Amino acid sequence: MTRALSLFLLALSIFVAGCSRGVRPDGGTGLLPVGSAVPDLVAEDQHGKTYRLTDDRGRFVVVFFYPKDSTPGCTKEACAFRDAWKDFEREEVRVLGVSSDDRESHAKFAKEHELPFSLLVENDGEWGRGFGVKSKLGFYERVSFLIGPDGRVAKVYPNVDPALHATEVLADVKKLKKE
Repeated sequence: MTRALSLFLLALSIFVAGCSRGVRPDGGTGLLPVGSAVPDLVAEDQHGKTYRLTDDRGRFVVVFFYPKDSTPGCTKEACAFRDAWKDFEREEVRVLGVSSDDRESHAKFAKEHELPFSLLVENDGEWGRGFGVKSKLGFYERVSFLIGPDGRVAKVYPNVDPALHATEVLADVKKLKKE
């Protein structure tokens, strides 16, 4: 095999690995399924505050992965959560946004759109791997997880409609609280 072909195959394998979901830390593949315990993940938000996912046991938590701050679809989704914020507070639901943008980008995005929830700084891909969220060229796919008070995935939302997603999650929280 020639050196050029070897380098091409190596580059191809890195590209394919970077675009696939791969294996989660729990050994599974694909998106973390309903009923799974969420991993004990830690990250800082746009204000530098450290957030630990397992600290929110006893309440519902929405973790929404999105591709990039300040893009049209991501802005629409974040603003929909903002516009429904009082309802999320009333239902005692924590909302967390996750993308690979840095703290400065998150802070600017949150300030510009008056986002009242945390945007987590995800530089190392740990949260994405933990939830099995696909990343392509450093941008997460748009997918959300509703975590129940027991620390398990209650609902998975692949391919969400950014404008309607917040309302859908609230309806599911209310339904799950009645069960």
